[in-house]
Amino acid sequence: MRFDDPEYVREQYATEDGLAARASLYLYTGGGTDARDVVVSELRRIAPQRVLEVGCGWGELAERIEREIGCGIVALDLSPRMVELARERGVDAQVGDVQELPFEEGEFDAVVAAWMLYHVPDLERGLAEIARVVRPGGAFVAVTNGTRDFEELWQLVGRDTSDRQLTFRAENAEEHLRRYFSSVERHDIVTPVTFKDSETIRRYVGSSALDRQHVHRVPELDRPFIATKIVAVFVGEKAP
Repeated sequence: MRFDDPEYVREQYATEDGLAARASLYLYTGGGTDARDVVVSELRRIAPQRVLEVGCGWGELAERIEREIGCGIVALDLSPRMVELARERGVDAQVGDVQELPFEEGEFDAVVAAWMLYHVPDLERGLAEIARVVRPGGAFVAVTNGTRDFEELWQLVGRDTSDRQLTFRAENAEEHLRRYFSSVERHDIVTPVTFKDSETIRRYVGSSALDRQHVHRVPELDRPFIATKIVAVFVGEKAP
């Protein structure tokens, strides 16, 4: 099973349980930057009137973009449950597939994809669709993890991470994006995060079907555990 396996994606996002666990079980430490802040900052600079977020999850980022940027936003997700949760936040959300976007060419000033492109079975098709719906002179903002994201955690449980390789990751994202956008800017975010105890680590590892077989390998710890979150935000701009 891989991150872009449709079966894995359906299971992982059929409910909010896994997403909630992975979002809440560790604390940022050391004054690090949140990638979402960078996304919002870049959108503020771009000043779009109409934004599309693909892979919106429960709509937290879409809601923030609409509130802080003051733009219109449409949110899209494959999971009916995620769309339901996004709508409960007041977000204009709909079920849809980034590989076949139900929008006109050049319909959006900006598109956002945060931690989702590595779930797309046909990455190039998804990127081509995103580029199609971005207007000339518009922008695409993407967030993804690095290969060594949480490396200390996976070493702790003896996890071979070769099957966790992302198709769209910090190390190759720029290469992919330059096929569709005339310029690409990169922002690296390296942040220490703290898991407060062994049980918290077990819950995190157990929140994904790719990793839960390693839960029993989490040792008993007598102190908080620190791992490094490695994320990159990319901004691709389309030629006018």
